Amino acid sequence: MSVSIETPATTASFSRRFYTTAWRWHFYAGLYVAPFLVMLAVTGLLMLWSSVLFGRDGEKLYPVTPAAETVAVSAQMQSALSAVEGGSVSQYIAPRTAEQSALFRLDADGVSTMVAVDPYTGDVLGQWDRRDALYDLANLIHGTLLIGTVGDWLIEIAAGFGIVLIVTGLYLWWPRDGAGFRSVLIPQLSLGGRRLWKSLHLSIGFYISAILLVFLLSGLTWASVWGEKMTQAWSTFPAEKWDNVPLSDKTHAHMNHGGVKEVPWTLEQTPMPASGSTAGQDGVPAGMAVDVDSIVALARSLGFEQRFQLSFPSDEGGVWTIARDTMSNDSSNPLDDRTVHVDQYTGNVLADVGFADYGAAGKAMAAGIAFHEGDMGAWNVALVTVFCLSVIFMSVSGIVMWWKRRPKNAARLFAPTVTEPGPFWKTGALVMLAVSLLFPLSGAVLVAVLLLDLIVIANVPALRKALS
Repeated sequence: MSVSIETPATTASFSRRFYTTAWRWHFYAGLYVAPFLVMLAVTGLLMLWSSVLFGRDGEKLYPVTPAAETVAVSAQMQSALSAVEGGSVSQYIAPRTAEQSALFRLDADGVSTMVAVDPYTGDVLGQWDRRDALYDLANLIHGTLLIGTVGDWLIEIAAGFGIVLIVTGLYLWWPRDGAGFRSVLIPQLSLGGRRLWKSLHLSIGFYISAILLVFLLSGLTWASVWGEKMTQAWSTFPAEKWDNVPLSDKTHAHMNHGGVKEVPWTLEQTPMPASGSTAGQDGVPAGMAVDVDSIVALARSLGFEQRFQLSFPSDEGGVWTIARDTMSNDSSNPLDDRTVHVDQYTGNVLADVGFADYGAAGKAMAAGIAFHEGDMGAWNVALVTVFCLSVIFMSVSGIVMWWKRRPKNAARLFAPTVTEPGPFWKTGALVMLAVSLLFPLSGAVLVAVLLLDLIVIANVPALRKALS
């Protein structure tokens, strides 16, 4: 019978092996993730400041001078109609402040046009193609790389590996070899060369790691696999809560198109209610015409203050939809999010759902997406700006550290190499397994890379050398 005695030297060797393994994973994950993080940070900044300066829908492009009274919304709508030949109104967006113009979305020959109207005079101030601004271009790059579903998948894979980057980064960050937490919390600016870059990378990475995790998870809710097929399915608002009203064969997702969402994420897979019955609660007073003026008056009576979006019925079974959604810049408080559907014939309220009605995942995503977009106020804009700049620095500094570490003219990646033999690292394997299960696309790529490493790279010396 033999007894294996683990000496301090052996323990230190194992610790060093685990450290190098984590470093190697961090290195290869960073190779793939870093370009995506830079792209996401740059396009995120473009969207953030485009929204701050010009408004999500361009509402800040045409400021107005407040007056004592506004003209009827129906009169504003007629002015907007006169600006687009053959157009039909599909949406009204109420001003968020007294100095902002009202917006109308008009559709004609398959083209959507936004028209800004002075709510005090009814004058048309300007018009532009909907979803044709810098914000929208940045948004498409941010979500699809301009290559559709494939781009969405590539970004989703990067987000999954971003989780690996955070976990391995925190493991590498943990003070060791007698160093205290001060060396992590405060960058050592007295150092020079690669050591200074490493200190800055370490400290800034620590401070933004939790925020990066929130951004990755909230951003993944837009992804086609993890978001639509998994997370969203867990928190879909049940149509039974519409209280036995007629349901359309359309879901709320048909209102969310062109990149920018118009109804809350958690409602997307829920069927729309349908007009054409006596169902619902009292809404527009009996005897009053159900038109844009009465629906706006109903919205105000229900507590929709300042900016809200009113979508017009799209067909005979369609409904009026009154919506206030933080991620659409309607307000700065996700707790105020609310969606109300009104029968286009009776004016009855068919559905009224607010933040309190969402499931746990829906609430988390409503708040997470609003935070992600910087919609919660000036503090949120400042924090997201600093965060995006930090992400860019982390990506660049990682590349700089690698460049300074690699030998000149080396025809290989010069990745960290595990040389010490040792036991299987169970904790690291569990992290990779968790990522694979939670994020299927990233897991599939991870398995493919491992198989490639075991079957191909391990048996081709030249390839193994180039990737080491």
